[in-house]
Amino acid sequence: MDSGIGLLAAAAAVRRLRPDAALVLSSDPDGMPWGPRTTDDLTTRALAVARVAAAHRPDALIVACNTASVHTLPALRAELEPAVPVIGTVPAIKPAAAGGGPVAIWATPATTGSPYQRGLIRDFAGSVDVTEVPCPGLADAVQHADEDAVDRAVAAAAALTPADVRAVVLGCTHYELVAERILAAVQRPGRPPVRLYGSADAVAAQALRRTGVPADPAAPPSTDLTVILSGREAALPTAALTYAEGRLLAAAAATR
Repeated sequence: MDSGIGLLAAAAAVRRLRPDAALVLSSDPDGMPWGPRTTDDLTTRALAVARVAAAHRPDALIVACNTASVHTLPALRAELEPAVPVIGTVPAIKPAAAGGGPVAIWATPATTGSPYQRGLIRDFAGSVDVTEVPCPGLADAVQHADEDAVDRAVAAAAALTPADVRAVVLGCTHYELVAERILAAVQRPGRPPVRLYGSADAVAAQALRRTGVPADPAAPPSTDLTVILSGREAALPTAALTYAEGRLLAAAAATR
């Protein structure tokens, strides 16, 4: 679940680890963006999205949204667990810092500077230089596959990113869909390579651990894909097919 198509990265990661997994993608395009909403409003919308997904009796629910993970995990877990394990998304600050600094964290303006993110920096990156980089408009541009807007937002965030960074944490699941563009923008000539740190692979692996299912990339592929947009079953949004992750999911479903 997510507010929008940011969930594609985690869904594709699950598909790569378990090609035979049946997937339910539940999002809330009618309520986007979630970031500016109050915690109570956000929780109400996240619970609605989760309930629709839970009606399909999943083995686990991945909250593939940093904002929802920050504000709504207790409510989601109180309602769904233990019947449905709920796996949140945490920015990959710990592994990025473990590789040495300096580190930049790209996130939505609502997350940048938040007590939650500052706590992660304090707990896991206290020994390295960290720059928090707000990325206004980037998630919305990715959601609508507006390439010009993506380029503008990425360029603006890159301009705020120190030239000597060695790692960039992608603190919004939407950003993983344009990771190559972000990497190209922050890699400076003559500087050491920059590494991007997303959350999708770790979240997918954690979901399998919580359900006791081992990874099996050679499993026969499933064609079972259900897409729910603000409570309505639908096809994958056209914008999703702009991204490799969306095309991966659509290709399997098209063989049904």
